[in-house]
Amino acid sequence: YGLGMAVNKDTPAFRHRYFEVHTSQPEPKTFGTNKFTYVDDQIIGWTGVGSQINGLAHYGRDNVHYNGHKVSDFMTVTGVKKLGLEKVPPMVSRGVLLDMRPYFNQDIVSEGTTFNKKEIDAVAKQQGVDIKKGDVVLFCTGWSDLMGKDNERYLAGGPGIGVEGGKYLAEKGVIAVGADNWSSEAVPHEDPSLSFPVNQMMATNYGVHVLENILCDDLAKDQAWEFMFVLGHPLYEGSTQVQINPVAIL
Repeated sequence: YGLGMAVNKDTPAFRHRYFEVHTSQPEPKTFGTNKFTYVDDQIIGWTGVGSQINGLAHYGRDNVHYNGHKVSDFMTVTGVKKLGLEKVPPMVSRGVLLDMRPYFNQDIVSEGTTFNKKEIDAVAKQQGVDIKKGDVVLFCTGWSDLMGKDNERYLAGGPGIGVEGGKYLAEKGVIAVGADNWSSEAVPHEDPSLSFPVNQMMATNYGVHVLENILCDDLAKDQAWEFMFVLGHPLYEGSTQVQINPVAIL
């Protein structure tokens, strides 16, 4: 199962971000007696569009990031000098999918709906799975169904992990969490005075990576609640987030 989405110039993205592929034929002439030709691509845009992994340099608290690293010490215009995603090894781990739609009796779980310990445990029990140390936990909410149909609503909010739920998962020892939306945490949040507290906490306090826009419908249809999760991401030196296409293997 491929869990990543195809991206193009119309893919809805957070605030200022965009993504374009420019294709050209730099040398339209042919080479050799076999008349060899080629076409090149150039990517213009942001790495945080579509399915992505967010590194520990992406989120912080008052410009202090994981393990006490200050933005002023590692930030440069050509990439971060610490906590870059090129230092993150491939992930090969047990994956767990929690389909939150039946629990809330909604095809698309409403924006702002939070997944805390109560909801996480209830769905895990219903599906007959346990969350263990080293797991990658993914949430299926139906939110990705809005892409291309109602991009305005898609980007305005979403359901997702709450602060209590994030702490609960992190203290269980999970290595990554993700969902089929752009934030993986509830937006608007339980406390409207806070801005992305779950992403901030997972990265800054626990060193847990957050995955976004992970497509999970096919896994959910097949009730594949447990699987091998495999992720090898692009090693852009100094990057804080990159696009991904993780794979679930049964």
